Amino acid sequence: MTILPTLKCMTVAAAILASTSVLAYAKDITISVWSGGTGPNDTYRLDAIEIAAQQLEREAAIRGEDLKIKVEKTPYSDWESFKQALTLAAEAKKAPNIVATGHEDIGPWSQAGLIVPIEDYVDLDSWPLNDIYENLMEIASFNGVVYGIPQDAESRPMFFWKPHMKAIGYSDADLDALPEKIQDGAYTMANVLEDAKKMQDKGLVQPGYGFYPRTSNGPDYWQFYTSFGGTMEEDGKLVFDKAAMTRAYQFFADAVKDGVTKKNHIGMPGDQWWKEVATGKAGIWHGGTWHYARLVNQEGLTDFFGNVVFSLMPAGEGGKANTLTHPLVYLLTAGHEKEDTEIAAQLIKIASEPRINVLHAVKSAHLGISKAESEIDLYSSDRWAREATERLLPFANAMPNNADFGTYWNIMWKGLEASWTGAKTVDASIGDVETELKSTLGDKIVIR
Repeated sequence: MTILPTLKCMTVAAAILASTSVLAYAKDITISVWSGGTGPNDTYRLDAIEIAAQQLEREAAIRGEDLKIKVEKTPYSDWESFKQALTLAAEAKKAPNIVATGHEDIGPWSQAGLIVPIEDYVDLDSWPLNDIYENLMEIASFNGVVYGIPQDAESRPMFFWKPHMKAIGYSDADLDALPEKIQDGAYTMANVLEDAKKMQDKGLVQPGYGFYPRTSNGPDYWQFYTSFGGTMEEDGKLVFDKAAMTRAYQFFADAVKDGVTKKNHIGMPGDQWWKEVATGKAGIWHGGTWHYARLVNQEGLTDFFGNVVFSLMPAGEGGKANTLTHPLVYLLTAGHEKEDTEIAAQLIKIASEPRINVLHAVKSAHLGISKAESEIDLYSSDRWAREATERLLPFANAMPNNADFGTYWNIMWKGLEASWTGAKTVDASIGDVETELKSTLGDKIVIR
């Protein structure tokens, strides 16, 4: 990791010394932590901070200091409720000390003054922070400033139901070789639609179940744009590649036209979708590495590897196989007492230690944040963690930490939904997207 400038090191050192000195006078401190996207498999997003508090208390006791830290944990399963609650809390000056959220929030939240840089409170060149993957630390930064610490990593693969793939002619050897074939570009997005149609033609799945995408907006859909050659950001500016986005929109329009994806698929109940992909009612679908935990733990798919093959997202015309990583990050919110923020920063640092973070990674089927984590037995002996890390993470890209990306994202999704449902043609949707991007973002986005 890049060595901090001398002045910066002195500033950080002073902050750490200051935090150490105040601990002797701190009796009772309450640290609140909120997390979005937290279900039964993701409890360590919050619990890790509580574990860290216990550790910090013990360290203080050995120094002869009386430190009591109460951690107030608030989980949110859906992101919309989380973002709304956080906005209201911030307006009321009652924001939690720590939030675990998607890295794409760093840009707009830093510009709005909602968060403070964590690099002002911890030494990034000390363990365990100096062992976190550099690309993840870059994702946790904005305009050259490190605002957060990665809480997890993940990738978003394509999944294939093995029994159906065998029924349309794939051997076990073919399926074993499929991930590498996709990585090399020999199996493409066109093949996805072809195989989905074969499954339906043989009656293995119902019409509209051959290719079964995510049912709502999400980062996943940027992978299709990338698969067809699109670029999200270049030299600090957002990029709208009309040809690549046209190909991505056309893929979903073709899926509906071919009958392998339902026209009204978007908005279907999530629990129904989970049950169907876990029981072979769908042939091919896409999702995240954390899907493994839900499929196995909540949906009853005990023989995951016997039933499912996973891979990178196949390449489309003009692009290459890829996956998207969407790390959650721990962020420090603004408006708190300096002592509380210093303690919160130390808790985030401790929670990032490999033996603590690995609890979240394995339980939730996410990927580790540091090199040392992959060497811990709990991680290295877990087949899913091991194979997903090796197969997916080296090829992962991420959405840009650009304060205007949310605007771009909303416009992109509106266009995709219109062309998917047939409300507009693909060309008309692309035209509307271009017009809206020009009027809302102007020279903040490159259109080509």
